[in-house]
Amino acid sequence: MRLQDLGADTNHLRETEVEPHRAWRGAFLDVRRDRVSLPDGSTAHREYIVHPGAVMIVPILDDGRLVVERQWRYPLRRAMLEFPAGKIEPGEPVLDCAVRELEEETGYRAAEWARAGILHNAIAYSTESIEIWFARGLVVGERRLDAGEFLDVFEADAAELDAAVQRGDLTDAKSLVGLLWLQNCRAGRWPLEWQPVQPDRGLPIMQP
Repeated sequence: MRLQDLGADTNHLRETEVEPHRAWRGAFLDVRRDRVSLPDGSTAHREYIVHPGAVMIVPILDDGRLVVERQWRYPLRRAMLEFPAGKIEPGEPVLDCAVRELEEETGYRAAEWARAGILHNAIAYSTESIEIWFARGLVVGERRLDAGEFLDVFEADAAELDAAVQRGDLTDAKSLVGLLWLQNCRAGRWPLEWQPVQPDRGLPIMQP
């Protein structure tokens, strides 16, 4: 069967919650172990993490280079290359989160923003969704890192990052998707709709 022949009906694949259960709750992670009904009528348990969602920013400098970070990711026991990103706070608009995270982590503010899309980076065990945003018209300022947050900020062109992917030095899933969007945008296949942002508030300018 081809993708175009699949159709929109997915009821034959649906799993239905029978008994929800919170297995553990920490300061950040909310782990569930629900009992669900499967399409054939049998039951099983599904373990997953409830996540508030996040944003990732692809910051483009005037000369076309990109702003990238390197930080220690403890679960993997290694420093990872990645685009700036962060968790959405309760009730926070997504663009506000992107503006805030870019400035806090890198010191940069952007004159224009464009939403590319959304990705689900761990569909087997997490509800996390990450919105992909592009930023341009960058002006550098002071970083405001959170307590306990340590990272390097540097600049690289797309070719350098592509080479890092090929070497296995850049393996972060969200950043790989960001590079995919960048390649297609620059090739004219996936256009972006840019919107100006007020530099003093970080909120979209309302057009008359």
